[in-house]
Amino acid sequence: MSRYYVGLDVHKASICIAVLNAAGKLVIESVVETGAATILGFLKGLRGQVEVTFEEGTHAAWLYDTLQRTKVKVVVCDPRKNRLLRDGNKSDKVDARKLAQSLRAGLLSPVYHGEQGVRDLKELVRSYEYLVEDSTRVMNRIKALYRSRAIACAGNDVYKAQQREGWLGKLPGPGARARAAALLGVSSSDGAAARGAQSLGRRVPPPPRGQGAAEGADARGGAGRAAHRGSRHAAPLPK
Repeated sequence: MSRYYVGLDVHKASICIAVLNAAGKLVIESVVETGAATILGFLKGLRGQVEVTFEEGTHAAWLYDTLQRTKVKVVVCDPRKNRLLRDGNKSDKVDARKLAQSLRAGLLSPVYHGEQGVRDLKELVRSYEYLVEDSTRVMNRIKALYRSRAIACAGNDVYKAQQREGWLGKLPGPGARARAAALLGVSSSDGAAARGAQSLGRRVPPPPRGQGAAEGADARGGAGRAAHRGSRHAAPLPK
């Protein structure tokens, strides 16, 4: 039975493909549109045992899920550990070829993909961290707006919705008041969204034992670290 090693260099609009046979000879080199139908159609034309690799990145989760519809073996690799890709000439075709060569030689460091619950939890942790960062940035701008006009605003009262009109009234001029109102609205929305992401994270079922469980533990630990960072470095999210 024929054996093929396929390297995919994935981009927003296109995927560069390099296919090696069992002897390591380059037998196919192609560029296809980034889409499920095109990549599945290409792989369908390879008869035999097929192994596919691509780097962890923006499209990795989508492409991994797409390839689960096939019988190919999929390895999502860590781009930080692909030394072969960092050496020599750089181009999309060369990168795809080097990925296929590394796959054939067993030189890749795989990145775990699999349990949907783990990936959902990672997405929620990432969302929570981003929302806390965004909310903190907006809160700092709100206080800077008042301090630049010598208006004392220590504590968290300035963020409270029930005191909003009073704080807006302290600002001179409609322009400053409109800006503060907009920032306060964004702050409230980000805070509610962050609490929602945190709450949803608690409802994600734990993955089964094994590597997925370790990934889940890491993600849950990330949620805890994000919350701890938020409590130390940011003003409390507005209620």
